[in-house]
Amino acid sequence: MKSIAIDGPSGAGKSTLAQMTAKKLGFNYVDTGAIYRTVAWFLTMRGADLQQADEVEAALPDAKIEITYDEGGAQHMLLNGEDVSGKIRTPEVSAAASKVAAMACVRAFLLQMQRDVAAAYDVVMDGRDIGTVVLPDAKVKIFLTASDEVRAQRRLAELQAKGEKADFETVLQQMHERDRKDIEREIAPLRCAEDAVILDTTHLSLEQSEEMILVFIEEILKG
Repeated sequence: MKSIAIDGPSGAGKSTLAQMTAKKLGFNYVDTGAIYRTVAWFLTMRGADLQQADEVEAALPDAKIEITYDEGGAQHMLLNGEDVSGKIRTPEVSAAASKVAAMACVRAFLLQMQRDVAAAYDVVMDGRDIGTVVLPDAKVKIFLTASDEVRAQRRLAELQAKGEKADFETVLQQMHERDRKDIEREIAPLRCAEDAVILDTTHLSLEQSEEMILVFIEEILKG
């Protein structure tokens, strides 16, 4: 099976571009960020103290997490049978996801699940440690980035499109904090794999970014 790993910070365009690329190639798209958000949502609803690893680890066996796809190929996250895809896309859940993602017990709980999907299907998988930890042997590794201001504006647009109230400065501040936590965490921190292709999307449209990614993939797979 072929695996394409796309990593990068929040707002760089990972999810959108990974989904577009997967559709173009006929691969399955795996949004790992949504998986961690689902865990964070579960723990929050459970009332677990996210500062206590023992408490989090004890709660994890009660979380049955599944990935499904609708007719249009969009990924949906199921938690104990309930579709929580819409509920997990908030700044609060994002902040909680960053906390739980730093816990060894959570990463171990989800690691094999992600690898099993990649072993069963051709996948485009995006996240923050796909090329470095989850799929270190992926044939294609791409690290997406963009300026802080552009990433914050993209995130703000996403939130506003969902009818959520947000302002640029708050979103930018939350993004900086998320970046800091992702980069500084001891377990599987956000970093670019040594053999990854770096793509800065600051001045690129979605279509231009997708075109460049497809060129990278074609060149690497041919090589």
